[in-house]
Amino acid sequence: MSSEVLVLGTSAVLFAIGGAGALMHRHPVALLMAIEVMLNAANLLIVLGARVHGGADAEAAALVVLVLSAAEAVIGLALALALFRRRAIPDVDDAVELRG
Repeated sequence: MSSEVLVLGTSAVLFAIGGAGALMHRHPVALLMAIEVMLNAANLLIVLGARVHGGADAEAAALVVLVLSAAEAVIGLALALALFRRRAIPDVDDAVELRG
């Protein structure tokens, strides 16, 4: 089995785990972690594409995805903190409470 197939399989498994986590969890922090796993799986595919095709543009795109996932984590954790301050057990469905 070649290393490309192994990386592709690993990325597919990571994306499936992240998707299942995003669908199953209602806690904001767990939801953010699942989305981060999905973004890392996509990053793995981008880097694999750069390795196979030999282009440096895909590596720059992977860096952009890393920066966007960090920004998403900061904003998401700020929203989760706002939910924690409102009630002891936050729920993603109760995000309507954050409006003005």
